[in-house]
Amino acid sequence: MAETNPNSRLEAFCDGVFAIALTLLIIDIKIPSTEKINTTADLWLALKHIAPSIFAFVLSFTIILITWVNHHNCLKLINKSCASFIYSNGFLLLTVVFIPFPTSLLGEYISTNHSAPAVILYNAVLAINSIGWILICSAALKNQLAKSEKAALKIRMNGKFGYFATALYSLCAIIAIWFPLVIAIVTTLTWIFWLIYGINIKHEEMN
Repeated sequence: MAETNPNSRLEAFCDGVFAIALTLLIIDIKIPSTEKINTTADLWLALKHIAPSIFAFVLSFTIILITWVNHHNCLKLINKSCASFIYSNGFLLLTVVFIPFPTSLLGEYISTNHSAPAVILYNAVLAINSIGWILICSAALKNQLAKSEKAALKIRMNGKFGYFATALYSLCAIIAIWFPLVIAIVTTLTWIFWLIYGINIKHEEMN
């Protein structure tokens, strides 16, 4: 029996990778064994201490979720694949799987006076992730993988977003050398924007 979706195995593999990356985010969030919990107040204080880690977890969960939604929509725009697209997709997945590491650093050091390296690395990973999108879109357009001309236009627009995001997060990584906390806030706001933008676009397509 012929396979109706030639990219079904690719999509299933990618879904598995995204699921693993989301799961890895929560592993490092726990109350340190060194914390002495003798009263309810002690437990509340311990939870307060891991609040930055919870913030980093929620931010990265949102980022990976949005990336998965965009990736899912991207695969719906093509009806075939090629080697360059598969390897570009692999590069994107590499950046996604790497996100839990800077997330852990961000949660641990964002509230300290030496948070710059964590914020720099976090935004650098986001910039590299955007390069992955550029490669995927370029491969899809170059090899004419789009289902239609309308799909090709959407892929081209996604590629432009990739260039914008690469420039934005690269700039944020540089500025974070001097203003890490400000950049952490800016990064959070940009992803709130992407989330709202994505929800609005999907709502318009359904109407």
